[in-house]
Amino acid sequence: MNDQGNPPSRDRREALKSRHRRAIIDAAAALMSEIEGTYFTVDQLAERADVSRRTVFNHFGSLDDLVLEVFGEILESIVDDIESGIDTEVGTRPGAMFNEVAEALRSTDLVTPITRLKRMLAQGGSEPSPSQSALFESAITDVIDRLAAIVLHHRPEADPLVVDLMCGGLVSGGVVVVHHWERATGGVDTEESRRTWTELVDRMISVNRDGYGSVGPDTS
Repeated sequence: MNDQGNPPSRDRREALKSRHRRAIIDAAAALMSEIEGTYFTVDQLAERADVSRRTVFNHFGSLDDLVLEVFGEILESIVDDIESGIDTEVGTRPGAMFNEVAEALRSTDLVTPITRLKRMLAQGGSEPSPSQSALFESAITDVIDRLAAIVLHHRPEADPLVVDLMCGGLVSGGVVVVHHWERATGGVDTEESRRTWTELVDRMISVNRDGYGSVGPDTS
């Protein structure tokens, strides 16, 4: 009888743990959006998630680990959107793999999640702190790894080094594009800023595809 009762009990415990973890992540994301930064306390988080301090640390070793989880979920949604845009038919023409990934990158709405991330990283309008920047860089590295794994899943015959270099170049180039886009538009989400974003992404993709010598001086 006891043995038969254990699995449902374990299931309930696991379900409760899952709900607590989800509540903590959602509370952290909400706080980061509201305060436009990552400097919330464990007490604020526990109160928002309706859990105890102990429960928070049962799931996350530190607040930095939690912030990284929130960043990771936002960036993971970007990768999911990019993956959905990758052509599942394997092309054999030269540059097919790069063109497929680049086109998927173009067709993905990156402005919405990026502006959300930048609000979370803001500190009263100042630049992110070194610790925040390190967390963001760690999340970006995870994006590169995951995107490379997706490409290799679609293209198992591809050279892993080439795939890593390609994904690293495009994702890192995307981070550079964000900086230039913010300087040009103020980082606002408008129709005009989205046109600027598209132009910058197209230039970044051209440089990655054709090389740095292929782009002339900026005439804008």
